[in-house]
This record gives sequence, structure tokens and C-alpha cells, in this order.
Amino acid sequence: MRFQQVCIPFAACLCLAAPVVYAQTAKPAITLDEFLNTTAITEAHLSPDGSSAVIATESPDWKANTFRHDLWLWTAAAGLKPLTHSGSEENAQWSPDGRSIAFVSDRALSGEAAGDDGAASEENKADRIWLIPAAGGEALPLYREKLDVHAYAWSPDGTSIYYAVTQPLTKDQEETQKAEWKDVIRWREQNRGDLLLKQAVAPALEKALMVEPPAKAEAETKAEAKDAGKKKEESATLPAGAETVVKCAVSITEIAPSPNGKTVAFESGPIHKRIEDPSEYEMFLVSGGGGEPRPLNHNQGVESSLKWAADSKWIHFEVAAAAGSIEGKYTDVQGRLYRMDSETGKFERLGADFAGSWDSFTLLPDGRELALGLTGIETQIYLIDGAKATKLPGLPGSYAGLETARNSSALLLRHSEIDVPTQVYLASDPLHPDRLTALTHLNPIFADRAQIDWKPYTWKADDGRTVEGVLIFPPGHKNTRHLRMLTLIHGGPADADGDRFEADWYDWATLAASNGWLVFRPNYRGSSGYGDDFMLEIAPHLVSKPGKDILEGVDALVKDGYADPEKLVIGGYSYGGYMTNWLITQTTRFKAAVTGAGAVEHAANWGNDDETWDDAWYLGGRPWENASLYAEEAALFRFDKVKTPTHLVQGGADIRVSYLEGVTMERSLESLQIPHTFLVFPGEGHGLGKNPWHGYIKVRDELKWLETYCPR
Repeated sequence: MRFQQVCIPFAACLCLAAPVVYAQTAKPAITLDEFLNTTAITEAHLSPDGSSAVIATESPDWKANTFRHDLWLWTAAAGLKPLTHSGSEENAQWSPDGRSIAFVSDRALSGEAAGDDGAASEENKADRIWLIPAAGGEALPLYREKLDVHAYAWSPDGTSIYYAVTQPLTKDQEETQKAEWKDVIRWREQNRGDLLLKQAVAPALEKALMVEPPAKAEAETKAEAKDAGKKKEESATLPAGAETVVKCAVSITEIAPSPNGKTVAFESGPIHKRIEDPSEYEMFLVSGGGGEPRPLNHNQGVESSLKWAADSKWIHFEVAAAAGSIEGKYTDVQGRLYRMDSETGKFERLGADFAGSWDSFTLLPDGRELALGLTGIETQIYLIDGAKATKLPGLPGSYAGLETARNSSALLLRHSEIDVPTQVYLASDPLHPDRLTALTHLNPIFADRAQIDWKPYTWKADDGRTVEGVLIFPPGHKNTRHLRMLTLIHGGPADADGDRFEADWYDWATLAASNGWLVFRPNYRGSSGYGDDFMLEIAPHLVSKPGKDILEGVDALVKDGYADPEKLVIGGYSYGGYMTNWLITQTTRFKAAVTGAGAVEHAANWGNDDETWDDAWYLGGRPWENASLYAEEAALFRFDKVKTPTHLVQGGADIRVSYLEGVTMERSLESLQIPHTFLVFPGEGHGLGKNPWHGYIKVRDELKWLETYCPR
């Protein structure tokens, strides 16, 4: 298959220095345009018989100022072919018989006005469930009502789909609310919980095939309900034929029906969508036919990836890194695996002997569990047996996205290396993920460009701890001494840089290396993959403890001769922005800094952040409970020490790290007359996922800023 290369206008690149082309290689370096034109693989799902796979991708659409989300179908006979065309499809799921694929899309319904790209108008747009035959054909909506689906899952027999939507208001309720409150936002009171609905697929598709205009369909739906004597308040807003399984006071984030069809497990979250208390995330069970939900647990962990064992008794799940644990009080530990008895609520921790961080898992048809484990700079695949974890034969680099088939032993996965783009692979023997068949061949441009060189690097912290990171060299310059160096700090902090492919606005380390920088990526205290103790040592010194690790790594690289002490720069985004903001108050040795979405103080950020509980955990309590530490760990109160020219970026709608943190930092730099620029990307949240030009301009100007203040 081919992807059309987008030619970005030359005028957009005038202020960016040309990438270096090294004499040691005949290949040119990757350009900014090529680097950010990457197609990312976001999902891959195996058909029940293991013979086909649906693959989801994200790619920039420069003309439309958006990202495309497409689905592709792989078969052994035809290879990879497009499955959908509208560019807004995500969250694909195979039907149990493998004949249909469900997905979520905000595409326009038949009979509705649509744009040139087929997208629905803002007035009619909703994230609905659609179904498409795996053998080919047109996609049809499961329902036409304007209801955004939060989560969904097929019933085990494939006749129905369970899905969650916010409890809709009737027209009378909407009018009453508008009359009483006008445009006033009632901060918590106006939020509503979810309905868990069950809808038979065949009648819904039969109705969808009638291709009626929305007004006619709605009128007939109301008439049918009235004739049947079932007219209720919600009949005007719920899809015809949808059964209410449970009405919740919470939001439903994940749905998992048991294999025997008798029970549905679901994970809940707060209706306000702000992550204020981990105990608000609970697992519930409800009868498949409806009834009162039963809480299965109440703890300080955030469960995810619910999967039933074949016996319909045990529920397997994970708690991701920095999402707590279910054993006791909240702490920021690495990713963990569990299984829970659905009858008693008794749980068992799996893979507990593993020293690294569990990422995700899958269950083989015979009940065995495979999981992704991060240790140091690699993520490999392990076989889980109680507390024991056995590493399977693997290729160098990192694996991701494990998935097994319902009726096959095949294993679907993704794999990449730092200089080898991510592809989807099939392993016929799940215990040998080193023997792979490639299903995709995306982003071939990287193989045609000069390859960066890299290696792990370790140093000793002042307390004797060994700390690891990654050094990325310009093409053809591995182990070259006295290079100008960019210290690029990962976010999280519960993350780790390592041997995996990344190419986007957030992770542009290899592009920087192609532009002549030695890039240092430190896995400081608080990073995952190095044991719970290493991760926990960040608290309560949120920035000063990891800050020492990073500066000591820079010192070691200067001492070892890799880095030119007169040509050092620094940067990071999110928590990497926190650290950058802090470190320019600790030293003037960096010639330039690029920072994004990082806090400069912690009290207001605790109040504005949509993840408040981890802020309080890191700093030993809420602001009034540890006021002195909130001040001591804040860069803002040390800004009189800043001399570093600094480039800032922020999403204008960011609620993870408030946009006002960037405004506060900019005002501080302005008052101190420190050279700086501040770019605000309208409509963007914590990530720049709405308009690809925002990420393009971010990286373009960050490279330009570094080149200006630290030229070759």
C-alpha cells in the first residue's frame, strides 16, 4: 500500500535551519515535513479466528487542518486495504462471529447535510456506534439519535451491543433547565450519570437500511412507541429498541460482558470527568438483563482493561503506572496486574515478582496470560503464572498492543525500535513473539533517510543511585565527543524513554539529532521501569529530587567528554515542562530552553488540574496541609535566578496543566526582561491533537529557538 506524501509549503519552513547532511552517509537527514507527516498506528484487533485484523491509524490532513482516523482491514489473501473512508473512525471491535466490525465515528448520517469530507455538521455531530461487514459494504449506524457513546462491547453471542451514554434530557427537561438557568454552568450539579443500554443489532441494522431522513425516522419512532403503549419521558431521546440495563449515578468508562452472557462488568468514573479521587473509579457487576448494579470493589486504584476468564468467574484487569494500587492507600507505583473473583470480590495480584512496570495484557484461549513489561529502556512480553513472570523470546526494542484471538492461538502485536517505525505483526505461536509476520509497512521514508545512532547511558546520583537514560547521536556521529547537547525530558513522570519509535510534536528527539544535536533523555527518579522504590523516591520533592538526577547526568556527560559544556540546551513538555521550568532556576549553564504545558507553582495548579489527587500525593498533602513544600518546590518563587532565553508553548484549553501557568511564566519572564516567546494553540488541550499545524509550528519554532541561541 502507499501513503501520499504531503508537500508542506516552502513558506512554512523559511525560518527553520536546513537539517544537517553528514558526509559519512549517502542518505539525507529526515526533514521536519517528513518527520511530522508520520502515520501512527493507534489500534490493532485480531478477528476471532485469527485470520484477519482491523488496524486503526492516525495521520495529519494538512489541508483540512485536522487528523484523519482511518480503519484498515488486513487479510492474508489481500493484504492491507482501506475499510472506512470518512477519516473519523476509532475504537473498532470485531463481532464474535467475525462477520462484522463495530466502530465509533462522528460521520454524518444519511439524509443529513455533510461537509466535503463527509463529516457531520457541528449541530448534528455525535460519536455513534457504526457497523460494517468485514467482507465489504457500507457502514450503518446502530442508532440515529444524537448520543455520544462513552464505551461499548458486543454481547458474547453477537446479537446485541451494550453501550453507555449520558442520561439524555427530554425536550421538556431541556426547556425547563434553559428557562431556569439560562447559560449558567452549575459546576457539579448539572452533570448527569450514564445509562447502560443494550440494543439488538439485527433490528437496528434493518431500520438503518431504510435510509430515512432524521425527522421522519424520529416521528415514526415516537408513533411506534405510542401505539405499543410504551411512551415514556425518555422515548423521544433514546434509540428505538434500546433496553436500559442500568441507570447510573456515575460515568461508565469500560464495559465487559461475561462469556456466559449472564453478567456485565463495568468500570465507573466521576460524572464531572475530573480525576479528583481514585476511589471514584470502581468496578460494578450487573445482570445482563438489567437490575441493580453491585459494587465489586472500593479501593485507591484505577482499574482498566477488564477481561473475563473463560469460566465467567475471574475478571482480569490492570492498574496502570501512577494509577495507584488496590492493596491500600494511594501511592504512585508502577503498573500492576490483578484478577478478582466476581462472586466474592477477593483479588490476587499477578506477576508480583516482576521488578518493572506492567503495561497491558491479554488472555490466551487456554486461560494463560501474556503481559507487556517495561524494564529500563525496553518493553518485552512475559508469560504470567501467579506471582511469577517469565520473559518470552523477543526482538530488541519494544512491544505494544497485545491481542489474542477468541478461537485461535495467534497473537497480534506491535513492535518498534528507536530508529525502526512501529508496525503491526502476527505471531502464529504466542510463546514465540520473536517469530513475526509483518502486516503493515508504514512510514518507509525513515529507512530512506540517514539513521541516528544511540546507546544507553548510566550515571551515579549524589545518593549512590544508578540512573539510566538514552543518548541519541547525530547520524554518523556515534560516540563523537564535544557535541552540543539538548537535554529533552519526558513527561509523566511515570514514563521512561527508551528503545521505541516516536515521531510527533511531543517526542521529536530523533529529529533534533538529525539536526545536529546530541540528545540526552534522562529516566530520572519517578520514572517507571526501574522498580517501585525508584518511582516513589520522587515524593514529596516533586521537582528538586529528579532535578538533581538530571543535572548530575548532564555533569557526567560533560565529564565523559560527550557534551560541550558551552553548548547545552534543555526542554520538555508536561512534566518535562515542570522540570525545565525548575532547572532554569537552578543553573544558568543552559543557553536556551524550550518548555510546554509545565507548571511554575503548585497551589493554583492543584486547583485547576483535572488530576488533583496525584499532585497532593507528590507534595505530601493539599496546599494548606503542606504550604511550605508547595512553595519550596515551585519554580515561580526562584525566578529571580533565571537568565536562560526561554520559548513557551501551551494549549489554550489545557485543563491538565492550566493555560494560566504558561501565562504566569510569560509574565515573570517579561518582568525580568529575559528573552522569550509564548505560543498559545487555540482549542488544544494538554495534547495537541486537534490541528496538525499546531504541532508542526511548535517543533519548527523550538528547533529555530535552540539554533538561534546555541548555533553549531
